[in-house]
Amino acid sequence: MIEIKALTKSFNGQKVLDGVDLTIAKGEILVVLGQSGTGKSVLLKHIIGLLKPDSGSVKLNGTDISQLTERELLAVRKKVGFLFQDGALYDFMTVFENVAFPLVEHTKLSVQQVTEKVIATLESLDLHEVGNKLPSELSGGMRKRVALARAIILDTDILLCDEPTSGLDPLRSRDISDVIYKISRKLGCSTVIASHDITNSFRIGDRLALLNDGKVAAMGSAEQFRKSEDHFVKEFMLR
Repeated sequence: MIEIKALTKSFNGQKVLDGVDLTIAKGEILVVLGQSGTGKSVLLKHIIGLLKPDSGSVKLNGTDISQLTERELLAVRKKVGFLFQDGALYDFMTVFENVAFPLVEHTKLSVQQVTEKVIATLESLDLHEVGNKLPSELSGGMRKRVALARAIILDTDILLCDEPTSGLDPLRSRDISDVIYKISRKLGCSTVIASHDITNSFRIGDRLALLNDGKVAAMGSAEQFRKSEDHFVKEFMLR
């Protein structure tokens, strides 16, 4: 479970998050919506501990990660998968090597065990035929899948996705959204997706949180958003 309370963060005097309160249950998919610059990515970086709050707290399974040492934080991060907007794959590594990297770095599995786990993960994402390819040889949608495979290879409890449909056409956007939904349900992990993609967010999100002026302006299911009479919610959905 993820518990965020009264979270604030400023950069150069500009407040980006201003008292954000969110709770994400185990197995839930929460999509954080908002215009560019509203703090969606900043929120994700707090959940994984890449940023520390000015005030407030971020708790993962009851542990306030802002109070942890760097060594303690590294241990927590092993159970948090992060799908970066651009994938952040290593260009000089093959698909297989990219996905295997967290296992090699953070576990004591044998070469055979690593191989078996990577193959199983690639197969679960329909990537079994591209293991020997470099990221540059893949389409944008396939690179997103590889990045997702790497994000979940350590059997993540929490999956964070930063604009997963960015740069993809409508068909590929729907495809990667469906894959994230399928993987999240299979793992039973808490999933938080930062997105501007209203169509796919409404399809796969259990709940949606809309940020505005550093605060949660609206929260609810897709149906509740559609029926909302709130002026800002209605205006955002027309964009």
